Amino acid sequence: MMPSYFIAHGAPSLVLEEHAYTDLLKNFAAYTTKPKAIVLFSAHWEEPVQTVSAVDEYSTIYDFGGFQDELYRITYPAKGDRSLSNQIQSLFSKQGIESALDEKRGLDHGAWAVLKLIYPNADIPVVALSVNRYLTNEQQYEIGKALSSLREQDVLVIGSGGTVHNLMGLNWRSEGTDAWAEEFDNWLQSKLETWDTTSLFNYRDLAPYAREAVPSSEHFIPLLIAMGAGDAGRKARLLHRSYQYGNLSLSCWQFD
Repeated sequence: MMPSYFIAHGAPSLVLEEHAYTDLLKNFAAYTTKPKAIVLFSAHWEEPVQTVSAVDEYSTIYDFGGFQDELYRITYPAKGDRSLSNQIQSLFSKQGIESALDEKRGLDHGAWAVLKLIYPNADIPVVALSVNRYLTNEQQYEIGKALSSLREQDVLVIGSGGTVHNLMGLNWRSEGTDAWAEEFDNWLQSKLETWDTTSLFNYRDLAPYAREAVPSSEHFIPLLIAMGAGDAGRKARLLHRSYQYGNLSLSCWQFD
C-alpha cells in the first residue's frame, strides 16, 4: 500500500535551494513506488467547503512576492484526472463530507514547489484539494481517512504545509534554531510516533509553544489530513526535520 506523506514546503524559494531537505525530496522517487496519481492538500488553498480540483492541465500560481525572478519563470504543467476527482467526491460523500469541484484553479506554490522537487517532469496526474481552518482537528483527520483507500490504488496522498510556521517570528539572518520551535516539534514527534490522536487533536492546549508554532492552523491541517490517510496502518516515521530562519520547520513525515 502506498504511504501517505506530510511534506513541509517552507518558503517559495525552497524549490531553488540545495541542502539536506531538498536532497531528500529530489531523491523521493528513488525510495517510493511511482504513483499512478497524486492527491495533494495545500495550505495555500483555503475554501469553506472541501474543494476538489477537476482540471485538464494546471496553470502555475505565483502566490508570493519579493522572491527571486527565477521563481516566476518556473511552471508545473501537470495534468489533472477528472475520473479520480469524481472518485474522491464519491468517497467524501460516503463519509458525509460535503465537497465541490473546481475546474479553473491552478497549482499554488504549496503544491508545485513540492512537486517540482519530487517529480520534476510533471508526468503524474495531480488532483489538488483545499483545506478549511474552521473544521475541528477530528474532522481534518476524517477527511484524510476518507481517502485512505486510494493508497491501495497506488495513489499518493500528500499534505503540504508546515508544523512550525510563524512568519511574523522568523529571523531571516539566523543560522541557529529557536529552542521553542524544537520543543514544539519534539512534542509533536512523540505524539505522532505513538499515534496519540487524542493529544494531537488537542495540541493547542497541550503542546508547548503551540500558539507560537501554529499562530494560524492552515499550515498544520495538512499534517492531520495526511495522518488520517494513514489510519489503516497507524505507523508514523520522521524522514527529515530541520529549520530555516530560526524556526521555519522543514519536515517530512511518512504514514504507513
